[in-house]
Amino acid sequence: MPITVTLDVMLARRKMKSRELAESVGITEANLSLLKSGRVKGVRFSTLEAICRALDCQPGDLLAYEPDSGSDE
Repeated sequence: MPITVTLDVMLARRKMKSRELAESVGITEANLSLLKSGRVKGVRFSTLEAICRALDCQPGDLLAYEPDSGSDE
């Protein structure tokens, strides 16, 4: 998939554990794990906002676009 979630990188930069972030944002660790692994089809803007607030970052710090190499676009 061309969208990559870089949440692990930001957690490491902020020296924050997934458990702390999940508690701060108000989501389960299981849902946060799914998000970190990129195994979700979408994320609510309110959740993204809460993550950005907790990590003091921008949405672009958490998501990256990497086009598929086999794409004709």
